[in-house]
Amino acid sequence: MGKRWTILEIKEFAQKNSESTLLSKEYHGFSQKLLFKCACGQNFEKTFTKFKNRNQRKCDVCQPPKESGERS
Repeated sequence: MGKRWTILEIKEFAQKNSESTLLSKEYHGFSQKLLFKCACGQNFEKTFTKFKNRNQRKCDVCQPPKESGERS
């Protein structure tokens, strides 16, 4: 079983590893979407798993979702 993250640890991770800011105040588990504020000022939601492991650390405007099958 993996590490159980707290909201403070997630906030610290976001500060150290991205230009986004965590806005959510509570964390209830890996499937919960958290609210972040992108460096551009737009709010976006991502699960912490996607934010941490899949490097999805910006809003969909600054980092558009990759289309399936596309490689870049």
